[in-house]
Order: sequence, then C-alpha cells, then structure tokens
Amino acid sequence: MSKTVIYSDQAPEPIGPYSQAIQAGNMLFVSGQIAIDRNSGNLVSGSLADETRQVMKNLRAVLSAANMDFTNVVKCSIFLKDMNSFAEVNAIYGEYFNANPPARETVEVSRLPKDVRVEISCIAVK
Repeated sequence: MSKTVIYSDQAPEPIGPYSQAIQAGNMLFVSGQIAIDRNSGNLVSGSLADETRQVMKNLRAVLSAANMDFTNVVKCSIFLKDMNSFAEVNAIYGEYFNANPPARETVEVSRLPKDVRVEISCIAVK
C-alpha cells in the first residue's frame, strides 16, 4: 500500500519532522493540531473556546486537502493540559460532529507543544 503526504496551505506548517496528514489507501491520519493561526503564524490567544475553534479549523483545512470533512472522521484523540477544561472543549468539539460522532479518547497531559491547552488529532476514512 502506498502512502501520500497531504498538505494544506490553510493549516499551520508542521513544527517538526512530520506531515500534516498521511493518506494510506482510504484512510487519512491527521497529525495533532494546535491553535496556530496559519495567516499570522501565531498562537490564538484568549479563551479556551477560541483556542479549540482554531484547532478544529486547522483540522478542517487538512481534511479538506484530502477531499474529506468531519463526516469522514472515525476517531479523534484530544489532549488537554487540564482535564477541568473537558466540558468547555467538549462543547466546542461537539459543534463539529452533529450526527454519528467518531470514537474518541480525551486525556490530560503534563505539557503540550508551545504550552497550548488543547491538541486534537484524528483518523478519517473515505
């Protein structure tokens, strides 16, 4: 099976030696996205809701580059700096999955890249 690098010029550049996403057959593996605004290159500051919406915007851009959207997502992983923020992140996340939400886990971690509060990765299938 071949693999294809998926790249979106609407999502942040990778900040390390990884691809935004890899497509293998009909599966898409999207790297964790944080709240970097592609246009400015800066982290979105402000509320956790603003940060979470930027993460979802970045995920949407990468999915779109593979001709997919949130309806194709079968699995998400959410990494939180503080599990006490679960309800707020969950509410925003839920706005993007209106029906048949994907499988998911949410874990608290001690630190995330650039000291963000949330990072989300996903797997999608065509």
